Amino acid sequence: MTKYFSLYIIFLVFLGFFLVLNIAVGSVNISFPDACKIIFQHITDSTNGAIIWKIRLPRALATALCGACLATAGLLLQVFFRNPIVGPYILGISSGAALMVALVMLGGLSIGIFGIHPFLISIAAFAGALGVVLIILTVAARIKNIITLLVIGLMMGYLCHAVTSVLIAFAEEKKLKGFVLWQMGSFSGFCWDEVCLVSIMGGLLLFGAYLLCKPLNAFLLGEDYAKSMGVNIMVFRLLIVTFSSALAGMVTAFAGPVAFIGLAVPHMARLALGTSDNRILIPGAALLGAIVTSLCDLIARILFSPVELPISAITAFFGAPIVIGLLLRRRAAI
Repeated sequence: MTKYFSLYIIFLVFLGFFLVLNIAVGSVNISFPDACKIIFQHITDSTNGAIIWKIRLPRALATALCGACLATAGLLLQVFFRNPIVGPYILGISSGAALMVALVMLGGLSIGIFGIHPFLISIAAFAGALGVVLIILTVAARIKNIITLLVIGLMMGYLCHAVTSVLIAFAEEKKLKGFVLWQMGSFSGFCWDEVCLVSIMGGLLLFGAYLLCKPLNAFLLGEDYAKSMGVNIMVFRLLIVTFSSALAGMVTAFAGPVAFIGLAVPHMARLALGTSDNRILIPGAALLGAIVTSLCDLIARILFSPVELPISAITAFFGAPIVIGLLLRRRAAI
């Protein structure tokens, strides 16, 4: 355990480093001493103080939290489906969440919802993510072929995207602009109320996911073994679906669809930690998810500053090579 504890410390140091970079670096560069002084003395009446406390600090914290949630959701799904190339985005979960958010954001006025609260968007995203997972699980109960299951997940994503496109075609221009910006994926615009909401919801869901470590480890050896260890498979399935959908749906609600974090980061955690024990992997994946997402958000902000790139564009450049490498390794193993 000393080895893993040391790695956790290293992960925390890297996370702190990227948090500081995200706070200090941008279109307006702020020196590290000045940034620390503004944070520790809670200076808000200066220009740099307003930039840090109202824009960069809530964004940096939200980015790390959302990355941890996406990585944990991906890990849960990969263990559950026993497939290393499964993730919230690949299986259409993020697309389902985006569809329900589109119904709220683009069709909210027509059903009498004049003010859209972030909590309402979170509920809508969770409902969309859960609906897609339930459909996939229904199909998975009849079809055991992994490739077929993945194709069905992709098709669900395309169907959700098609319905979203229809909503966009009939949406009002004023609403459409906001949704299009949201759909590109970005952690900009986070306020402290939203950070608190993500912290509370995400913290509870991450803690709940960690409590599933023992049944997850038993499930790695097959359903029959898990049953012999006293795991209630039906309840276990329901909890995995609920937690993974809620984690992915919550992030999608606030930041838009973010690809590859839930797919690539769990593999990074396995390689870095050298274990399949979920008691160790879940905290490791959460920390690595926070680190990688913070790094990708930093690149998205500063690469072509002051123009900000969509976060999914950066995560795709980062995650796609990992997935391709994994597929090549599996091919070579066969």
